[in-house]
Amino acid sequence: MKDEVRLGLKENWKQFVLLVIVNFFVGGMVGMERTVFPQFALQEFGISSTSAILSFIVSFGVSKALANYFSGLLTKKIGSKNLLFIGWLIAIPIPFILINAPSWNWVIFANLLLGISQGLTWSSTVVMKIDLVGEQNRGLAMGLNEFAGYISVGVMAFFSGYIANRYGITPYPFYIGIVLSFTGLILTIFWVKDTRRFVNKENRTSNVALLDQVFLETTFKNKTLSSVTQAGLVNNLNDGMIWGLLPILLISFNYNQENIGLVTAIYPAIWGIGQAFTGRLSDKYSKKALLFWGMFLQGLAILLLPTSDELTVLALFSAILGLGTALVYPTFLSTIALATKPEQRAESIGVFRLWRDLGYAIGAVISGFIADIFGLEYAIITIGILTIASSLIIKFRMPTDFPKK
Repeated sequence: MKDEVRLGLKENWKQFVLLVIVNFFVGGMVGMERTVFPQFALQEFGISSTSAILSFIVSFGVSKALANYFSGLLTKKIGSKNLLFIGWLIAIPIPFILINAPSWNWVIFANLLLGISQGLTWSSTVVMKIDLVGEQNRGLAMGLNEFAGYISVGVMAFFSGYIANRYGITPYPFYIGIVLSFTGLILTIFWVKDTRRFVNKENRTSNVALLDQVFLETTFKNKTLSSVTQAGLVNNLNDGMIWGLLPILLISFNYNQENIGLVTAIYPAIWGIGQAFTGRLSDKYSKKALLFWGMFLQGLAILLLPTSDELTVLALFSAILGLGTALVYPTFLSTIALATKPEQRAESIGVFRLWRDLGYAIGAVISGFIADIFGLEYAIITIGILTIASSLIIKFRMPTDFPKK
């Protein structure tokens, strides 16, 4: 039959590729801000306090986390395509607000919208790809999804920094967001298809046990799911710190916007490119080992950041951080997908992404407070130590092989 549902990457490659492209535009919306925001805050609004600057990351992280959680609950009711569509609608006003913002509170509001949009759009593309490919290539699917999103973060971070250095901190870097949001919306309306039929088919053959309480199991009780969840939170905790403090660190080294854009772009670019390979690794090799070494490398790179002001050395540390993140990011999602029943998968991923993206806000608050009171180096070192600790939780709490039944 023409409408027969067949799971697999090869069988659904056209829709899969389309979703990869859509996620490129999703990631680009974050990359647009990645390099320019500290200087934007100082030049346009006279804000120099680290905590005040990082307030935009707090609003982004909290709103994205909550949107992730509710996207998991809403997927069953309205479908992933409708969530993706709503996410793009919310994204459209963001660049216009940033261009015309009369005060910093409007910038915070724009990032609150960005967090909601990212929660809905990124969660939708993740869940739809998992639905399409089935169990065999799930790590590869997540690797390609995250590759598209984070290579776009890196590309747009560099591009926005380049534009800011050539033409000024505003409005030109934010024109990128206008193009990205309208293109993503058009692709979603006319070509993306919902995947609920694929979930129903897989659910009939799955032998994974239902979770009694998805929220509590994913957060605390299930050793596999909770180990992944805490690592996801710490991963984005350190990403929130890097997002806010790395440009400030580089400014203190008297780097111009172009060099700041280069160093800050290497990390998400390696993160993005690496996932095209590490996702496949998570299908073939120990997920626990990939998660441990990925978190450990992140912590090591962060601890080394304050030790040099040389451009090439900082670029190397940024690359190591990107590699560590590439090892864990697709593995997080493929592990949760394998350890949950298909009908509960979106909800469990939503809970994971709730805690993971609250890490942005927690990281911004912790690092901003420590930086303002004790100095930038102490904030960076603290986050590095927390990341190493997370890798040890993976090593000693997560089962080597988790049950599929």
